[in-house]
Amino acid sequence: MEHEVIIIGGGPAGYTAAIYAARANLKPLVLAGYAAGGQLMTTTEVENFPGYPEGVNGPDLVENMRKQAERFGAQILFKDVTKVDFAKKPFEVTFEDTVAHGKTVIVATGAAPRKLGLPSESRLWGRGVTSCATCDGAFYKGKDVAVTGGGDSAMEEANFLTRFASKVTVVHRRLELRASKIMADRARKNPKIAWQLGKVIDEVLGDPKVSGLRLKDTKTGAMSDLNVDGLFLAIGHIPNSSLVKSVLKMDEEGYVLTSPKMETSIPGVFACGDVVDRTFRQAITAAGSGCQAAISAERYLEANA
Repeated sequence: MEHEVIIIGGGPAGYTAAIYAARANLKPLVLAGYAAGGQLMTTTEVENFPGYPEGVNGPDLVENMRKQAERFGAQILFKDVTKVDFAKKPFEVTFEDTVAHGKTVIVATGAAPRKLGLPSESRLWGRGVTSCATCDGAFYKGKDVAVTGGGDSAMEEANFLTRFASKVTVVHRRLELRASKIMADRARKNPKIAWQLGKVIDEVLGDPKVSGLRLKDTKTGAMSDLNVDGLFLAIGHIPNSSLVKSVLKMDEEGYVLTSPKMETSIPGVFACGDVVDRTFRQAITAAGSGCQAAISAERYLEANA
């Protein structure tokens, strides 16, 4: 069977694309993946998504999006795509032992934050360990938090968090920051930012929530504890673009390149959400770009009928 639209991904971008495509009577096939939902599945509380004045649990928000897409006729399968072939039309998308054919494809595979790789980090993820100051900063009013990282994003996160936290400690493995001079100077001039340079996080402390960090000096190996209520990772994101590597044009970090209409380097293939967004990485911006991708796919189909 040939589908009008195949959507790869089951986060806010993919499900929003599915809602718009389904309402356009395109009957999209959504291959949401075994771990559908993206980064929202590890977010305990979302307070900045419009329409939820009291906030909403991340998995509940994803579930609502899925139900809305299905209501309009989207077919959703929780299968992982293992291969794509965009060299011929209809496009081929392979999952398990099945090859689906689509006149258009929307890639919405998301991104994942780089992590420290600590068992304690995984255990406390969403319980004081997070990767998004914009999402979670307001939960730490009057509290002490830490940011790990030494680049521009870490400085930006640290400065942003001082709007809420009483103290923000930057933990970085090197004695020098990688951030641009203007960003580093801005952070250093902020009286609410403290520094733990030449240190790595050996363990995240706390149960059931974060209560501190165990730091290791990179030169001496000496251990010390830092009392904080939250840890913000600012060591980068990894776009989930390996599926389309060498197929679609990407930047040097692996983000899929698109036009303002979410068109990729292959006509008829669109991309949206965090797999293209290296700047904002919010559920609402992912949803917005999913809307754009679906409308662009609909117009492509009309023009190429």
